[in-house]
Amino acid sequence: MMWAVYALLSAVFAALTGILAKLGMANINSNLATAIRTTVVLVMAWAIVLASGKQTEIGSITTRGWVFLILSGLATGLSWLCYFHALQIGEASKVIPIDKFSVVLSIVLAFVVLGEKVTLTKVVGGALITLGTFILIL
Repeated sequence: MMWAVYALLSAVFAALTGILAKLGMANINSNLATAIRTTVVLVMAWAIVLASGKQTEIGSITTRGWVFLILSGLATGLSWLCYFHALQIGEASKVIPIDKFSVVLSIVLAFVVLGEKVTLTKVVGGALITLGTFILIL
């Protein structure tokens, strides 16, 4: 059940990310803003790794692990660049729900790529998120 606490905290911090970014990007290029944010995340993540002593586990990462972590990092970077640019030129109340549509896309990818079980609950939930996204952006 601890996963749910972390997932909820993730949602809270993700919500703050969009609002704080919109407030901080006035008269700043969105790519520069993304670079600053990424630097803060990088420093914070390495500080946590070093404080917990987990840097010693780097050698145990497989080639497959490295490939997918690097691809994930590239996807994250592209996502952040697009998100910050959209926030800079659009309304946060429309950009953020579209960004959160990634939940539906992730569910579909979990079915297709990870082979997770398709259930009526997941399909209906995804459909409702999709409907909610469209209602919020119209």
